[in-house]
Amino acid sequence: LSSVFLTSFVAVASAFSPQPTSPARTSVALSAESVPLANGAMSFNRVCREWRCKYEGDKGTSESLEAIAKVVDEMLPEIKKASTDITVNRLVCGSCLDFKLMMTVPLDDFGPWEESGFAPEKEFLDKIKAIPGVSLVETQTITNMEI
Repeated sequence: LSSVFLTSFVAVASAFSPQPTSPARTSVALSAESVPLANGAMSFNRVCREWRCKYEGDKGTSESLEAIAKVVDEMLPEIKKASTDITVNRLVCGSCLDFKLMMTVPLDDFGPWEESGFAPEKEFLDKIKAIPGVSLVETQTITNMEI
């Protein structure tokens, strides 16, 4: 049982670690620091942390969406401290009432940001959880590559 746990832990811990790449791979998305995926058919060197929730009301007049926007405006300077090369994207779906904030950083910056608890994630999530009409507050770590 302990060897199964150790194997699983190593697999999870190495998910965002650079792996050797094949010299035959010629994709423009692949660089010396990239981690290959899908048997070398794709790779990544940027990692995204997504904060998401559901809001209430019509997208044009939603008080909960307006309150979320104010939290984003307030916290954006702190969010951007995660990396000098961070990209921050805001996504709003008016039909399914999704709000998403996606912060993408270079692979080299991801580890230190993760160790900090994705600062200021906790404060941001606590603030939007306190907004009336906000529900299903979640996070996810994913790769995010421009191709």
